[in-house]
Amino acid sequence: MRQALKQAVRALKSGDVPVGCLVVYNNEIIGRGYNQIERRNDSLAHAEMLAIKQAVSKYGHKHLLDCDLYVTLEPCSMCAGAIVLARIKNVVFGASDPKSGACGSVLNIVRHNSLNHRCNVISGVLESECSTLIKNFFMELRKQSKQYE
Repeated sequence: MRQALKQAVRALKSGDVPVGCLVVYNNEIIGRGYNQIERRNDSLAHAEMLAIKQAVSKYGHKHLLDCDLYVTLEPCSMCAGAIVLARIKNVVFGASDPKSGACGSVLNIVRHNSLNHRCNVISGVLESECSTLIKNFFMELRKQSKQYE
């Protein structure tokens, strides 16, 4: 998760919501990603999507069957759907997302009984560090927007 936090800091430095993600296979990082939505002007450029895409390329197969995904913020519904489609084994996240989290907070796509694949979920890993990074980002954003009122 510390490596995912490093990716989140990259997102922060580029002006994006600080979310970082890794895909790990046999204790080796095969995919890295950080939010690049603002930087790329692309609503699909979530950390998880970028890390999964890189991992599939390195792994050599669309299904990441024995891989683990580490992400600093609970995945949204789009990312949770991609995680299921990639058949990732374990999802480990830091901070819960009570507004759009799809791994247990609002929805639970990765554990949904109707889908053909379900992931194990571990939440709250380095939760304080992960949530502090995000909270500070939004606090600073609100300060900046008040300056222009």
